[in-house]
Amino acid sequence: MEKTTVCILDDEAIVGDRLKPELEDDGYDVEVFTDSASALARVNETCFDVFITDLKMEGVDGMGFLERVKEKCPESEVIVITGYATMETARESLIKGAYDFIAKPFRIGEIRAAVKKAKKKVRHRRSA
Repeated sequence: MEKTTVCILDDEAIVGDRLKPELEDDGYDVEVFTDSASALARVNETCFDVFITDLKMEGVDGMGFLERVKEKCPESEVIVITGYATMETARESLIKGAYDFIAKPFRIGEIRAAVKKAKKKVRHRRSA
């Protein structure tokens, strides 16, 4: 069975530095981006199974990134993480197709659990 691919986009490098090894330990193939332009260029080449994106960033923000991913990769799931969690941003991201919404500071276990559930949903959709 092929590895589940995960794309992490967060302008704070520490987020990718913390999540990448943890998710790789869980058997995922992980790529990390610290700017939305590079991440979007990669989305044009390939659809990851699961995307993790921050909301507040320079250039295209997480909401814009979420919209682009859902257009290009409708089968993929997107997990939004943010240090600026409000009911409005949570609602907006879920309406726009986010799979989950997690406030920073998060626990690694929260992200691992969300990715695992998102992976199951993606796999189920592909096998349906």
